[in-house]
Amino acid sequence: MTSTIKVNTIQNTCGADIIKESSNTITLGASGDTVTLASGASQTGFGRTGTVDWQTGSIKTSTFTAANGEGYFANTSGSAFTMNLPAGTAGNIVSVVDYTNTFSSNSLTVSPNGSQKIGGIAADAILGTDGQSVTFVYVDDTEGWKNVQDSTSNVIGNQFIVATGGTISTSGNCKIHTFTGPGTFTVSQVHPCAANNQVSYMVVAGGGGGGGRHGGGGGAGGFREDKSPVTPYTASPLEGAGNISVTATGFPITVGAGGSAGIGTSSPASPPSGTAGTNGANSIFSTITSAGGGAGHTYNVNLAVAGGSGGAGGHPQACFMPGAAGNTPPVSPPQGNAGGAGGQTSGPAGPHGGGGGGATAAGATGTCAGAPGGAGAQTEISGSGTFYAGGGGGGKYSNPGSSPGSGGNGGGGAGGGGPDSSPVTATAGTANTGGGGGGFGGRNPGNAACVGANGGSGVVIIRYKFQ
Repeated sequence: MTSTIKVNTIQNTCGADIIKESSNTITLGASGDTVTLASGASQTGFGRTGTVDWQTGSIKTSTFTAANGEGYFANTSGSAFTMNLPAGTAGNIVSVVDYTNTFSSNSLTVSPNGSQKIGGIAADAILGTDGQSVTFVYVDDTEGWKNVQDSTSNVIGNQFIVATGGTISTSGNCKIHTFTGPGTFTVSQVHPCAANNQVSYMVVAGGGGGGGRHGGGGGAGGFREDKSPVTPYTASPLEGAGNISVTATGFPITVGAGGSAGIGTSSPASPPSGTAGTNGANSIFSTITSAGGGAGHTYNVNLAVAGGSGGAGGHPQACFMPGAAGNTPPVSPPQGNAGGAGGQTSGPAGPHGGGGGGATAAGATGTCAGAPGGAGAQTEISGSGTFYAGGGGGGKYSNPGSSPGSGGNGGGGAGGGGPDSSPVTATAGTANTGGGGGGFGGRNPGNAACVGANGGSGVVIIRYKFQ
């Protein structure tokens, strides 16, 4: 004997409908309620919404058979294995994800049941991309299991270096911090793999000041660079200054100022006098110090001065004066080169200044004209090929048939000088390149000062992998 209860609506004690039938539509639960299927109970006829129930309590480490409506975390760090798909009927759904990001070294094989297909082909599928996650839905016997979602973009928490300081830019997977003045490179997070904490860097000191009157060009600031294996770019020929791996702390940055220009008096002064130029200031990052460029020679005031790159010689009294040494103090690879000699013993060309030393070449000797400064070094550490640390050009004498020396590629300033009636002004080294200042070679009438040019300030650039 069976019993039948016929109702349209069942209400709770508060009078809210919890089961209601209207026009063949049955509503379960009142507004705000949660309808829960009892533990161990099963359901049919409700269908799925395109999602799975993730089996977080059962991480798979060996071959297993999937069930409809479930998602799995596959740990292949120990070895490759297989996920067998269930016998598929239309609407079945299965998902799987790489639990340990090791599918590329130990793949997961997805195998269909019997003669059923995956994407229209009765064969296994291989998942071999780290972090890959896929979702299969069984459509029909023609196509079988179709992959309706395939993520090969593994979104994980950032495990790389996180840092602040300077002006920050991005190149590919690298961040670049450029310091044009003093500051702090502050690291707040490092990578668990030590190799990813080695940074690339370039440290360029301030360029030396150019000499005044028969003046030599200023030497470029010392140039030092090291390229980390995980930060791809084209480095300079001077790369290899020494590895630096960062920790989660602050690294003070010093950016050296350019040296001041030398000032010489013109011929009527007896004896000629003036003010010596100065070397550029050092730049510092961590254990790396680049030495300031040497000052150029000023007539009867100072000889050329050694530095990261050496200052150039000038003309004291009818004889050549040598340039000063570069790479002072010595490091490997060398941080700079010597300045060129200056002066002319006789003839209409007159005395001319030598070129200041550059990062990759020595300054030239001043003979019949002001000598060019030595070439700097080109690197792509900033994201584009840029030259740094060129030597300053030597000054020219007052005769109209000669010319001042050009600045070395990399921010070196051009020389200046006569004729007396319209002298050419010496050019300063370019800011934040470490270029040496140009020397002033000629005389100015009326005892006017013969002024060289200041060196350019330095720069520190740090590059690291951030993703």
